Amino acid sequence: MKMGIVGLGNMGSAMAQGLLDNNIETFLYDINKDKRDEFKGFERANIVESEVDVVKNADAVILTVKPYAYDELLDKIKESVENQIIISVTSSYDLKKLEEKLPGKKLLMAMPNTPAKILNSMTGICPGKNISDEELRELRKIFSSFGETEIVEEKNIKIYEAVCGCMPAYVYMYIEAAADAAVSYGMKRDVAYRVISQAVAGSANMVRVSGLHPGELKDQVTTPGGTTIKGLKSLEKDGFRSAIINAVDSIMNK
Repeated sequence: MKMGIVGLGNMGSAMAQGLLDNNIETFLYDINKDKRDEFKGFERANIVESEVDVVKNADAVILTVKPYAYDELLDKIKESVENQIIISVTSSYDLKKLEEKLPGKKLLMAMPNTPAKILNSMTGICPGKNISDEELRELRKIFSSFGETEIVEEKNIKIYEAVCGCMPAYVYMYIEAAADAAVSYGMKRDVAYRVISQAVAGSANMVRVSGLHPGELKDQVTTPGGTTIKGLKSLEKDGFRSAIINAVDSIMNK
């Protein structure tokens, strides 16, 4: 399957990088020529001159423009959409809105995140009614080339975006804050970023590999009267859990 991407911002370029690193032929367009030129050195990258060129050459087209630009973009390409699969990557433009613009066409939502650039995305996939099982399997395989995938029901796509699509920013902020604290006690900043990011990555992987409840893993780290329980007590006092839940609430309310 030949892929296409319209919009080469942070998300679009991350996905393009992931696809091309896996030798998937990809047609690319961005209104900014400099962003297009960044991919000229890739063997399987086809840099084209318009959004319509992407649609005409690709089997599936990922729309990674800003949500406010979807209406204008779909108006430009709708006459060229035949059997191609059109993919939205924002819950702001869901399957219902896509169907209004492209009635009867093959539509899909995909919620990746920026670690796609290093082949570590977590992508939620929500197929429209005209996507066949074979097409879904092939698209899932393609999105899995730069990370992992999960089939998500349409009713859950917004919460998926809130906890997975936005998650990298939360984690980066945590790492930055922990590094600031480490630096305040004399650790070099580059060392702090390196060791803290590995601690975060290792802890996340423990949840996946062990299959244990996160609370049970937390208890394994805390010894009676030890340092960890003191830190956890401070986090609870400062509303750590509530801050995370409130962040997700604020996204859902938007």
